[in-house]
This record gives sequence, C-alpha cells and structure tokens, in this order.
Amino acid sequence: MKEEILLALTCGLVVLTVLPLWKHPAWWVRGLDFPRLQLCVLAFALLLAQALLLSYSKPLQLIISAASIACLLYHAWWIFPYTRLWRREVRSASRNSASPRIRVMSANVLTPNRQADRLLALVHEHRPDVLVTLESDRWWEAKLDELVSDYPYSLRCPLDNLYGMHVFSRWPLENAETAFLVEPDVPSMHACVRVNDDLAIRMHFLHPAPPSPTENDESTERDVELLVVAKSIRDDQQNVPIIVAGDLNDVAWSANTRLFRKISGLLDPRVGRCMVNSFHAQHWFLRWPLDHFFHSHHFRLVRIQRLPAFGSDHFPVLIELQYEPTQDQAGLQADLDDERLASDTIQRRPADESDVPEPAKG
Repeated sequence: MKEEILLALTCGLVVLTVLPLWKHPAWWVRGLDFPRLQLCVLAFALLLAQALLLSYSKPLQLIISAASIACLLYHAWWIFPYTRLWRREVRSASRNSASPRIRVMSANVLTPNRQADRLLALVHEHRPDVLVTLESDRWWEAKLDELVSDYPYSLRCPLDNLYGMHVFSRWPLENAETAFLVEPDVPSMHACVRVNDDLAIRMHFLHPAPPSPTENDESTERDVELLVVAKSIRDDQQNVPIIVAGDLNDVAWSANTRLFRKISGLLDPRVGRCMVNSFHAQHWFLRWPLDHFFHSHHFRLVRIQRLPAFGSDHFPVLIELQYEPTQDQAGLQADLDDERLASDTIQRRPADESDVPEPAKG
C-alpha cells in the first residue's frame, strides 16, 4: 500500500513538472510555471518519505526515487539563479560614490483594500523618488493625493477593473504617456524621469493581465505585452538608461520572463541575490516573485527589499539603483530561436513594438 501511494504521488509530481514543457498558453499550463519552489519542497518531501518507507528491493522503487530526484533537480535549476550561490548579474553600487541614485517603490494595492494609511506610512518612511501603484482606483487616488506636496509630478489612470495605475514622482516626468498596448482596459505607463540636467531615465510601468480562469484563458495577452516592450527597448538600452517596473503577473524564473530579459537586454538585480517573493502576502506557503524591476547596464544595485504588508495580497517592493554606466554587466543573450519565438508570440495579437511609447525620443 505504501508503495502504491508513493507511486501515485510521484506520478502527480512528474505530471506537474512535465506539463509546462508544453508551450501551450492555456492558463492551467502556464500557471505551473509559478510554484517551482513549492514543487521542489514536494519533491524533497517525497524523496524523504521514499527513503524511509521503501526497501529498494524492486526496480519500480528505484524508478520512483529517480523520478523524484529528476523533478527536484529540474525545478531547482529554474530557481537556483535567485540564490546567493549564483553569480550576480548586477554589481553592487560603489560605496561613497557621488553618482546619482534613484529609489523606486512598486505597490499593488489590491483595489478592495482600504488600509491606505499603512501604505502611506511606508512611503513616508522609505521616501522613494518614484512610486508606482497598481490596482489603484479613484478611492485610492483620493488617498494618494496626500503625497502631492512631496510628489508634485504624477501620471494617473484610476480604474475599477483591478488595472488602475498611478505614478508619483519627486522629479519631473517628461513625455509621460499612458498606453493600452494589448487590451483596451489594461494600461501601461511610460515616461522619462528627469533626475538632473544631465540624467533622464526612461521608465516603463507595466501590469499585464494574468492567465487565470477569472482573467484571461491564455497567457498570450501578458506575454505579448512584455515582448513588445522588450523589443521597443533593445535598440536603446545600450545608450539610454532604462528601468521597467511593475506587477508582471509572471514569476521571475518563467520561460517568458527569461525571454523578456533576452530580447530586451535588461538585467535582473535579483539574480545571485534573492527571490523577493512579493505575492501572496497572506499565505506564506504560496509566495512567488511577481513584482519586478529590470534595468539597463547603466545602474548598479544599492538595495532591493520587500517591505512590510499593508493589507494587500502583494508586498510592496523597493529598489535603489546608482547610476554607474558599465559594460561589465551581462544578462541573458537571445539566439535565433528566441527571436523567432518572440515574433511568433507577438503575432498572436494585434500589437507591435511601435505601439510602445519611447519617452526618451519624445
């Protein structure tokens, strides 16, 4: 009986591991990109149970454990770069440097959440230079207006469909624009943040809809939005400082997020450091890195941290970057297969890289 139960559990683990290899964009396939950390824990627990309960006197028992080991190693391969055991993709900022710094905070507020005072307290405590809020409607906009004296520059798109967005900045927002790149009710925001006379940072704030039974049946809309932004960035990221921020409704280690990094040429400051699991704030056993910051080689990392919960299902995330242009930072590189996959994905929806505002060129 013990062997049958372990066999059934191992078969389930194998199915959950193998299914995402199918490139189908259905939500129930792409959703399995998310829990790789949890599946690692499950595989380890199965291995432990097998070691305690099986005698390994039969070939099937060896096969069961071999399958569990293979699943464990496969999931670990995806999440391993987000540990201190991996080489850092972004170098740490130089100490005592006079180079300009920018501090950005991203917060998915969860529209029904009414604990605005807790978020405002975090903003006052950490004093980001730029704040982006996701899911912010008109109620949240009214509460966030408290920040106007410290953040006189803003871009606003209050919506009650869980895709409202606001950007507040201490510094001028040049050529700021709200765009609807793929879906008519899902905005993105684009602006140049003028830090000083010599430095303007091109910023893109994104919150594409996730693949889920209550949102989109497929991941196509999300994937297309990320990839058209990636293509619009790649020709400029060597010469223009760029930051992409927001809740991408995709995990850091997914195939599509990796494709975004390859096509855009942007760097992920979490690689070699930490996961920064920002969702779900109420369930510790279901946490994934959904809120992201990517940037060009012009920056080094001062810090990135998850901030305390404030009633939303997301933790806010804060990043501080130092402007130190350097060519000795390299991310993932796209090959011909990646280029072909990105083009094929984009063609599934009437969207194009030319639809993405390029505020640095405005």
